[in-house]
Amino acid sequence: MSDTEEDNEISFPVKFLGRVEVVRSDGLEILSEAAQSLKTPDQFSSEKAARKSKVHLFLSLSGIDILENKTKFLLYSCPLSTISFCAVLPSSPKVFGFVARHPAADTNHCYLFQSQAFSHVLVSVIGDAFRASKKEESIRGGRDLIVEALRHKNKVLQRENEELKKRLAGQTN
Repeated sequence: MSDTEEDNEISFPVKFLGRVEVVRSDGLEILSEAAQSLKTPDQFSSEKAARKSKVHLFLSLSGIDILENKTKFLLYSCPLSTISFCAVLPSSPKVFGFVARHPAADTNHCYLFQSQAFSHVLVSVIGDAFRASKKEESIRGGRDLIVEALRHKNKVLQRENEELKKRLAGQTN
């Protein structure tokens, strides 16, 4: 595990088991169904063919990036705002996963990983990052509302100032 101070990004080496399209966005049964689906060979799915490779999960407040271990090729990038569920698989404590909505399509995917010792820790860290991201988003949203309110007040005052200038100009003539 490495921590990059400047990017506030944490990296975890794990085994990538695969990505499966799922029908719902949360629930332990989704993880179980996805894990079972990965065990079933599917000649048409490249998602299942790429499984069990070592990857690095890069976690930051913006999202989770999944990079192939040797080439550092970006396999998937999931903004935290698209993640709806994260947990350890109850029947296999070394397996964990998360569900994320595809940013361009109206589908959800379950990403499954295996870690020999850190599954529970990783799920906790992902949850903490998700909550921190939501908190930062709400603070940013609050600031945006304040800025918008000040802009509106500024426009109102500018109009009032123009009207007063016109009245003053009318009185001096």
